[in-house]
Amino acid sequence: MRTTNVRRVRGGALTAIAVTALLTSACLSDSGGSGDTAPGSLAELGDLDDAQFTVGSKEFTEQLILCEITAIALQSTGASVDRQCGLAGSDTTRTALTSGNIDMYWEYTGTAWISYLQNTDPINDPDEQLQAVAAEDEASNDVIWLDRAPFNNTYAIAAADDVVGEYGVTSLSEYADLANSDQSAASLCVNSEFSVRNDGLPGVERTYGFELAANHVATLEEGTIYNAIGQSDPCNFGMVATTDGRIQAFGLTVLDDDQGFFPVYNPAVTVRKDVFDEHPGLAEVLNPVAAALNTESMQQMNTSVDIDGERPADVARDWLVEQGFIGE
Repeated sequence: MRTTNVRRVRGGALTAIAVTALLTSACLSDSGGSGDTAPGSLAELGDLDDAQFTVGSKEFTEQLILCEITAIALQSTGASVDRQCGLAGSDTTRTALTSGNIDMYWEYTGTAWISYLQNTDPINDPDEQLQAVAAEDEASNDVIWLDRAPFNNTYAIAAADDVVGEYGVTSLSEYADLANSDQSAASLCVNSEFSVRNDGLPGVERTYGFELAANHVATLEEGTIYNAIGQSDPCNFGMVATTDGRIQAFGLTVLDDDQGFFPVYNPAVTVRKDVFDEHPGLAEVLNPVAAALNTESMQQMNTSVDIDGERPADVARDWLVEQGFIGE
């Protein structure tokens, strides 16, 4: 989800790009160590003392936080962790896992089901979707899925509240009507990945029956889209992730996916089978962490980074302490 190529972006958005780059660089360069994490409840689970893992992630805020949560949690059990947080895009991160460059990262069930396993029909029940993707991914790719988190970070289309009021658009069907009658009013900001994914813009257009001309689609870094549509510049509408704290901060309204196009995107730690077979205690340590990651907590952590300017590592550590997973 992440490259920049657009006509113009206001100063606030450019600042967001710089901040994102700084956070990603910091996460990639921090290899961490087991000695700086006080043990908590996780230290009593699994058998990971002296184990060594490489933990990766994609580069957007939520993934950086999840990467740090995983790394710190594993360190609290005595494991050593090399961080590769902030890899560029879903395909790059997935390839890093399957090629052995990383041992684990958090993936979303809908992403794997549609983009990696090439299934055309999403499964709307979260548990059934996890079971299906886990079975196929293990059989085809030797990738193990641990338990899913309860929050669903699905894609959505949003606009500023005043834009929604001006055009009377509250659903994707109404947005399609607007796109078919006034493409300039329906101008859309997306990132480079959403613009080509089957579960992104091409699929939305097919499902809802519209097609935007290229000059009415602006490609931005994901982190700048919220600010851009909050100011209606350069687009009135834009893709968002439903757990992102900037939706509320920038006064955005998420359009109703009234035809149920977007799949469920519950995150779960994906692990190479050879790594999991050697360290089955990973499930005992990381499954309780996944179970505690609800929508409210994930939105708040995203807000702490994107709005309050905190570091992903600090936010992750604070949450783990609050949950009693690690000590202070």
